Amino acid sequence: MSLPPPPRAADGHERAADVVCVGETMAVLGPPDAGPLAEQSLLSLAVGGAESNVACGLAGLGRRAAWLSRVGDDPFGHRILAELTARGVDVSAVETDPERPTGVYFKDPAPDPESGPGHTRTYYYRGGSAASAMGPDLARHPALRRARILHLSGVAAALSDSCALLLEALLVGRHDRATPGPLVSFDVNHRPALWRRGGHDTTEAARSLLALARAADIVFVGRDEAEELWGTARPDDIAELLAPGPAVVVKDAEHGATSYAGGVRTFVPSLPTKVVEPVGAGDAFAAGYLTGVLEDRDERSRLRLGHLAATAALRTRDDVPGMPPRTETDRCLALDEDAWAATARR
Repeated sequence: MSLPPPPRAADGHERAADVVCVGETMAVLGPPDAGPLAEQSLLSLAVGGAESNVACGLAGLGRRAAWLSRVGDDPFGHRILAELTARGVDVSAVETDPERPTGVYFKDPAPDPESGPGHTRTYYYRGGSAASAMGPDLARHPALRRARILHLSGVAAALSDSCALLLEALLVGRHDRATPGPLVSFDVNHRPALWRRGGHDTTEAARSLLALARAADIVFVGRDEAEELWGTARPDDIAELLAPGPAVVVKDAEHGATSYAGGVRTFVPSLPTKVVEPVGAGDAFAAGYLTGVLEDRDERSRLRLGHLAATAALRTRDDVPGMPPRTETDRCLALDEDAWAATARR
């Protein structure tokens, strides 16, 4: 897994993004507190999307990140561009669609008393959105060739047929090119309801996501979603299913994460934390791990950075949390295994 060097301008200064993230971002409406959606008279407005969440996390950890997508020429689209820019993400390549709207979704905290704390249901209104019109032509965008890492997720594959073709071009199709491009990171991010709305059953989703994952250089997948998709319940079995191509990172919620890279299996336990809301934690983990890749850290440190970023996301109702300061992450990365394990057991 060879990471391209950062491209430089003629005057020697670095330019372009370390990571370009491609996918849909939506306006997010939700209660300002933890109350059920049906009981609210006022809602707060934020933004969220798997791939742009990763871009924001990377920027928060000090990396150069860009987001490539489409938004509607409406207040929601304008809000998305303004907020991502404020978080340090380059949105200069985003296209504004004068006809199609920006997608919207609603968050409903703990609607079921039996679900326990931290449970949130989401309701999506993204059919016919501007982002769903992305297609394989976007794969030729110059920003994608200049990046060191390209980050994608299975959410985009389920948005529309044209988006599915885009991901196929960026993942499967790249192996036919003579000139090597950036490393490609892929988060499986299975969203069953989104696939069903597109007329696809679990079998079709499983087949499509498996083909995309096998074509990537780095794959993030939850142990539970791999079991649901492919019937593989053990991390070792998941890695074997995706072999021999990508480095594989299997996330197992509060238990920890296991990576399989360069023939080496590495496990790092999660850090304990009070879960306010789980939405966005997987995206934050990916941002932390990819930061470790860009900084050429060892596999254990990459997983630790993922856990530290995910913990920040679990402690807030925001899809995009503030990232921990690098002084804190550096201190945690310097812990020996016993000290980290002791922290994780608390």
